[in-house]
Amino acid sequence: MSDQIVTANRLADGRVVFLTEDADWSARIADSRPATGAAADLLLSVVHMSAADRVVVDPYLIEVTLGSGSPWPVLHRERIRATGPTIDQSPIREVA
Repeated sequence: MSDQIVTANRLADGRVVFLTEDADWSARIADSRPATGAAADLLLSVVHMSAADRVVVDPYLIEVTLGSGSPWPVLHRERIRATGPTIDQSPIREVA
């Protein structure tokens, strides 16, 4: 059975967040709380209360690996969500 963590978007600012050990939300995936099987499902059901309280929106489980001690998403889409935009944010330079 694989490790999973709960992720969502914070309603106040839209930021991707992860459920922590103390049942709070953090923008850092390293702070997340891995669980497996029924324990992960239980976490998700508890988190739906945060969604009802309008703290987060659309909480769901993602599969992670724990290779280097910190959870890392298995799916590429979730890696992008965890690390931020993939576009070049440097100023546009005019071509002469």
